[in-house]
Amino acid sequence: MVATSQQVRRPSVPPRVAARWALWAFVVVNVGIVELLFFTEGTGKNDILTIAKFFGMHAALLIIFQLLLVARLPWLDRRIGMDRLTVWHRWVGFTLLWTVLTHATIVVLGYAALDDASVGSTFLALAGVPASLLGMFAAALLIVIATVSTRGIRRRLRYETWHGLHLLIYLVLGLAFVHQLLETTTFRSSAFATAYWWALWIFGFGSLIVGRLVVPIVRNARHQFRVAAVVPEADDVVSVHVTGRNLERLPARAGQFFIWRFVGHNHWWLANPFSLSAAPNAQSLRLTAKAVGKASAGLRNVPVGSKVFMEGPYGAFTSLQRTRPNMVLIAGGVGITPVRALLEEPGYGDVVVLYRVRSERDAVLFNEVRHLVAARRGRLQLLTGRTGDGVRPFEPEGLRYFVPDITERDVYVCGPPAMTDAVLSSLRKLGVPGAQVHAEKFSMA
Repeated sequence: MVATSQQVRRPSVPPRVAARWALWAFVVVNVGIVELLFFTEGTGKNDILTIAKFFGMHAALLIIFQLLLVARLPWLDRRIGMDRLTVWHRWVGFTLLWTVLTHATIVVLGYAALDDASVGSTFLALAGVPASLLGMFAAALLIVIATVSTRGIRRRLRYETWHGLHLLIYLVLGLAFVHQLLETTTFRSSAFATAYWWALWIFGFGSLIVGRLVVPIVRNARHQFRVAAVVPEADDVVSVHVTGRNLERLPARAGQFFIWRFVGHNHWWLANPFSLSAAPNAQSLRLTAKAVGKASAGLRNVPVGSKVFMEGPYGAFTSLQRTRPNMVLIAGGVGITPVRALLEEPGYGDVVVLYRVRSERDAVLFNEVRHLVAARRGRLQLLTGRTGDGVRPFEPEGLRYFVPDITERDVYVCGPPAMTDAVLSSLRKLGVPGAQVHAEKFSMA
């Protein structure tokens, strides 16, 4: 059956915009409350410690915001996407680092001035106070996490190693909470301040617990996921089919991804994000992965029948974001997997697929994509060659050549970060409205 053009129902406020407004409202309201608390109850033992308290209160608010960004709440994730939330998490994290270091430095200077003592002796004296010591531990761990998250070091680490080290962030959050609780001048400055800070921390930790623990545990208990088949697609590419109970109740959409743990295949703390490479249905789910790390390389050795623990579905790379009936799907390398899944969804108009690979041998799932595009009477363009050899299909003129009416279509882009950035830059130059552009970088960090 051939898909025909349909009028897309546009909500009065696009889902992505509504979610951003909700986040901004959260930030603005809470910044206002923190400012009110500071100017009415924030006086320290001297002017220097008053400034330190200002940075400390804002550091606590940044931590709560971080909790919200990493909680993986379904409502936010489906509208904004984990890749964009991860970018915000990264920049808020570095802002938090400098805020915490500024707060700690000014605290030491403030007490040194108050006691007329040296900075070194003041630091050691503060280290003997439980509240201060916990804050020092939190700051030290935050420095470690920030260091391994810098681009230069991050690129040298395997994803599994970086992810394991990044789990220290939960220890930092716990230490920061206890530090603020024991420090007392913020929590107990007034009845309103006590109620506000308790409510904010409960909301932050509650969001994290629900999104990262309760929802995944309930879904895995309900569906009992297991490996149904392992199918090699190429020398370095494999598809894993997963089945389970009541899959029709799983709220997954084509274009989304899960974070997968194959029980007995790796350590429990090692997990990998893989997109669904076929539209989810009541019988099974399928992921297709290329061997780029230890976990993905070993997937072809996962025994059939193995238990699977899955977190998700995640991602906003779905038809929920559509604004136009016609669309362009642009994929690079293994980024074709969510694009191939989207092609199975009904209701699209004219579809053009641009698939970028180094050579035809690297075109994962190419035959499946070709058949799905043909069934829709769409167009598929396989773009081969190395960018360094002068092949630049994603320059503005190249995109205009392949899709003359690209400004009138929704454009979905998924691939390596460099390719995705190049496509997005060209789309801006071509004047494609931002509401019609939906991108997912094939990277978690």
